[in-house]
Amino acid sequence: MGKKETNQGVKGFTDEERAAMKERSQELRTARRSSDSSKTDGESTVLAKISEMQEPDRIMAERLHAIIKANAPVLSPRTWYGMPAYAKDGNVVCFFQSAQKFKTRYATLGFSDKANLDEGSMWPTCFALKKLTTIEEAKIKALVKKAVGQV
Repeated sequence: MGKKETNQGVKGFTDEERAAMKERSQELRTARRSSDSSKTDGESTVLAKISEMQEPDRIMAERLHAIIKANAPVLSPRTWYGMPAYAKDGNVVCFFQSAQKFKTRYATLGFSDKANLDEGSMWPTCFALKKLTTIEEAKIKALVKKAVGQV
């Protein structure tokens, strides 16, 4: 996420970043009100967010959702800063950021510090996505399984 110059030359949050922060605040308020919210509530919220996306992000997000559900069923769908995310024990493990949301040239599949992706002293946690082929899908399946300790 980038910063935007204001008239005074001071860097501030972009409109997209402010919108994401508002969505996160709303997510936290909703979670407090319904602390017993079920996995299906999270799933319907994620599917609604995905349906709002334009192609090709929507198609990638739908495919990622299916891959994550099939390969890491321990993860619960939820939103995180207005993005589809997947959590274990209440902690986000991975998320999808649409290119359109932040006006970037590629979508992102990201992993939090809760993901078990550690490899030595340095490893990637975010991956740029332009499209999903069977090659990328295979890599994502392996990453998601490793992230939740299934490898």
